[in-house]
Amino acid sequence: MAKNNEVIKTPVWLNNPVVVQILGICSALAVTAKLKPAIVMGLSVTIITALSNVVISLLRKTIPNRIRIIVQLVVVAALVTIVSEILKAFAYDVSVQLSVYIGLIITNCILMGRLEAFAMQNTPWASLLDGIGNGLGYAMILIIVAFVRELFGSGALLGFQIIPQSWYVTNGGWYLNNGLMIMPPMALILVGCIIWVHRAKNEELQEK
Repeated sequence: MAKNNEVIKTPVWLNNPVVVQILGICSALAVTAKLKPAIVMGLSVTIITALSNVVISLLRKTIPNRIRIIVQLVVVAALVTIVSEILKAFAYDVSVQLSVYIGLIITNCILMGRLEAFAMQNTPWASLLDGIGNGLGYAMILIIVAFVRELFGSGALLGFQIIPQSWYVTNGGWYLNNGLMIMPPMALILVGCIIWVHRAKNEELQEK
């Protein structure tokens, strides 16, 4: 039980795939202008990582070593296609916002890294927990960045106005939306700030 807890908790914070391993940065920058697509992207990666880990773990003893990467790609591609079609059917607007980034989950370094480094050597249950943990760690960073960008970039969250209209300069107030927040460079700056805070809070990650 303690080992299982460690497998699922460690990637969420201490060994987060985005802020420690610096993986999945491209999508973290690309889909975080709004909170809704960031949440959907995070959940999609979590589900795909968990399920692909389980499938590869179940097949690991039957996969010839020379074609293991091909098999991993096929499994991930099949799951990504299923998730993409589900999004198109039930959340088409979000699917359009995510555009090609759902398809690019196939090449996400987090997925391929966990399949090769963990699922190929561990049981299906442990692989499931590892996939969930790494997916949640990835999703957490996306949601934090998207929360800040959407709130200060448009004054709203998930389509609901959070900053009162009376605060805006156009209505006699003092506030203006920060246009920089909705631009891609701001995502990189925010991820950098999160990495800085994370390293400051975890002495074992600091260079001596």
